[in-house]
Amino acid sequence: MVNYFYDCYVILNKVYSEKKFVKQAINDTFIEEANRAITVKICYGVLDKDTELSYYIKSLTEKTPKLAVRTILKISMYMIKYLGKKQYFVADNAVELTKKLGKGGASGFVNAFLRNFAAADVKLPQDEIGRLSVGYSYPEFAVKELIEDYGKERAEKILSAPYPLNTLCFYGVDGAEYLSEKSIAFLKTPFNNVFTVQNFSRNKDYDDGVYTYQSLGSVAICEAVEPCEKLLDCCAAPGGKSVRLSYKVKEITAWDIHPHRVELIGEYARRMKRENIKTEVRDAKSYDKSLYRAFDAVLCDAPCSGLGVAGDNPDIKINRTAENLAELICEQTAILNTVCEYVKVGGYLYYSTCSVFLKENLGAMEKFLSAHGDFAVEKLNSDLPHEDFNGTNAFLPDISLGNGFYIAKLKRIK
Repeated sequence: MVNYFYDCYVILNKVYSEKKFVKQAINDTFIEEANRAITVKICYGVLDKDTELSYYIKSLTEKTPKLAVRTILKISMYMIKYLGKKQYFVADNAVELTKKLGKGGASGFVNAFLRNFAAADVKLPQDEIGRLSVGYSYPEFAVKELIEDYGKERAEKILSAPYPLNTLCFYGVDGAEYLSEKSIAFLKTPFNNVFTVQNFSRNKDYDDGVYTYQSLGSVAICEAVEPCEKLLDCCAAPGGKSVRLSYKVKEITAWDIHPHRVELIGEYARRMKRENIKTEVRDAKSYDKSLYRAFDAVLCDAPCSGLGVAGDNPDIKINRTAENLAELICEQTAILNTVCEYVKVGGYLYYSTCSVFLKENLGAMEKFLSAHGDFAVEKLNSDLPHEDFNGTNAFLPDISLGNGFYIAKLKRIK
């Protein structure tokens, strides 16, 4: 058996059965370095296409197989359909993996299923929601939300938009010169010293803080923030926005509710040699009267559905539900209603998400403003292509280089 079959299974089993994030599952798994690239590619690919692959299993079986076998089948189908691997090669390794996992009784089923899959022409569902859900491998609730927000035609454009390229932010060096010297193809972005790249391998300069990775939409959010003395980044992990903002804000306080995620912020700041970021383990929903109007600005990058960054986090698509969305909206409201009290008169509250749903974006702002007459929208017009919603900016995948983000800027007027 080719070793990466087993490594992929171990990682994906942690995601499917233990509900770990894929990045965490990869970090927690020993992977042979020679196979790391293909192992990671398969794991991300399987999760990205999970809705589609699950549909094939349902269509080609009378009884849904157990989780372990489903995972083996998904790895195998992805390799056949999306990596162009030969059916006999994949099937041989899948059968061997099935036996290695002590599931030998299912090996004949696995072999027969993969033969049928390779020969079958499985049709997409006939209903519109099902067609879009399976065709673009997104959960049905997300498809419904997008259609409700943007209409069928625009929803399909958003679903079909290619994922963004990696974005590199350079600090202290000319990024264009740096990449050119290394013969690395790049594209300029609307932001200074920020570039997108397709084939780039992280090197020692990353560890030395010469550059870092940051989603282009996340950079756009940081660009909307005014320079100031004191800023609270109240949902800051893993720290990318805090670090970028630390170049134009004198003092940043960065919070997260989870200690291990606060440590991620600290590690990020240390790598980038930023000494003006103070980290704290805090629940942003819990009011602290000592911080009343203590900050020039508060950035609330709220917990959200996250489907705007599904390319980097494909496990989001298998873990989010309509019920999750309702819970997250309550969480966003609670955080906003708390941290707004920390903004000085004349200061700014910035609300951002990596969501494409109106309920979490413009809807959240309208709800907040209806309850807080002491804040008013300050119109934004980002250099990154966007949709304008009453002066707030929505970065949508089909027009914003694959990004799905949102930013609103509110001024405390009294």
